[in-house]
Amino acid sequence: MPEPETFHLSDDGAIPNSSLPLLVYRGAVPADPSAIERLFAAHAWPPAWRNGVYPFHHFHANAHEVLGIAAGAVEVQFGGPTGPVLRVQAGDVVVLPAGVGHCRRSQTDDLLVVGGYPAGAPDPDLHRGAPEEHPTVVRAIAAVPMPAADPVGGEHGALRRLWAEAR
Repeated sequence: MPEPETFHLSDDGAIPNSSLPLLVYRGAVPADPSAIERLFAAHAWPPAWRNGVYPFHHFHANAHEVLGIAAGAVEVQFGGPTGPVLRVQAGDVVVLPAGVGHCRRSQTDDLLVVGGYPAGAPDPDLHRGAPEEHPTVVRAIAAVPMPAADPVGGEHGALRRLWAEAR
């Protein structure tokens, strides 16, 4: 299993981001939505949807999220308006800790993303960085539990090790 790329994204005053790194696994899964769903489900990250990435900055304060790129490619800005823009393509997986902002910048016409959340996570909320919510969402993010496994590598994946080191 490949070691993921890691990105540490700081609170920008609107998008809280996380002390946990964003993980990007390149070429980690087949370009097949059903196969990605089976892999995520087998590692306690039940797939929740098939779609794309919203074209506005947003984050989830109550759940971590996984994005498996099943077809096409997309450029996503992570961490808010000053964060890095990463291109991910079919076969790549992105694991976003709770609080990490994301916004689609461009995509191919055939983009298909499989999204999911750790088993037992609540329905994900959606926040857009409203200043009055910032203290509340920062507390909520801190309370989100560590997932039981990595959505790509299961119990032997890098997520738990990398996130434990960051805490």
